[in-house]
Amino acid sequence: MNIDMIEQAAGRLQGHARRTPLLSSPFLDDIAGRRVFVKAECLQHTGSFKFRGAWSAISALTDNALKTGVIAFSSGNHAQGVALAARLHGAPATIVMPSDAPQLKIDNTRALGAEVVLYDRAGESREEIGAKLAAEKGLTLIKPFDEPQVIAGQGTCGLEIAEQAAAEGIDQADVLVCCGGGGFTSGIALALEAKAPGLRPRPVEPEDFDDVTRSLVSGKIEMNEKSSGSLCDAILTEKPGDITFPIMHRLCGPGIVVPEADCLRAMVQAFVRLKIVLEPGGAIALAAALYHGDQIEGDAVIATASGGNVDRQIFQNALETYGDEI
Repeated sequence: MNIDMIEQAAGRLQGHARRTPLLSSPFLDDIAGRRVFVKAECLQHTGSFKFRGAWSAISALTDNALKTGVIAFSSGNHAQGVALAARLHGAPATIVMPSDAPQLKIDNTRALGAEVVLYDRAGESREEIGAKLAAEKGLTLIKPFDEPQVIAGQGTCGLEIAEQAAAEGIDQADVLVCCGGGGFTSGIALALEAKAPGLRPRPVEPEDFDDVTRSLVSGKIEMNEKSSGSLCDAILTEKPGDITFPIMHRLCGPGIVVPEADCLRAMVQAFVRLKIVLEPGGAIALAAALYHGDQIEGDAVIATASGGNVDRQIFQNALETYGDEI
């Protein structure tokens, strides 16, 4: 993995992915006690940054591989990104999804033309199911984070952050990244290393699913004890990737662990102050910026808003529970 792969991915994404804005609000600055900038990847195609990696990987396939089709496993955002990128390339797609994924994500993946195979997240292995189906049908597996072309695609967000931060006069800041297996975080880290070395990437994870944070401390890959049980479904992984972890260990600052309630509070703030809709996992970096500022350095912070594919009831509950804080 290197900056050349990310820049090549950016070339293939040109005209296909959206260049998402870097948003700000004086109200958020007041809460955080510093300038807060939010990279709104919830406005990307399919509602999350995952379209970048999906397009990067699928656009690099041969014609024969595209004709045969692709397979991916995902709780929903990678699923939708792969489904749309595959459809735009004329390639059939099969997506292995947990049965407890938000219904909106399952429905959207099917609506984008993919075949959805559901599994029990607690008792079955998506990796085993995906590998079996790939072997049976000759499909190309597009991994959600531990795949070089996917990481390269996610890294294009880092290229944009570097340019947008420079335009705001920011050359030193923590960049908080919503983190699951580390594809988004490691891609952004590689891009910032090359283009904006004063910007320090930091993974942000939910309580009880802080495998990356613990791995950065111990220096080796740590695992989570459970695989489900958080509203932050988009960033629940068993452990960091074999490819992503060494990159994060070399380039990232300490992780930040955030309780679920703060993610819901951040969703409300993002909706009212920035006019964007976030899912809990997509709001976790903003939650860290707003409510965990004692762990952040500098007079400015950049937070990724990685996804906005939230079920209506969860969003409504967030507004009802924390709307009075506005």
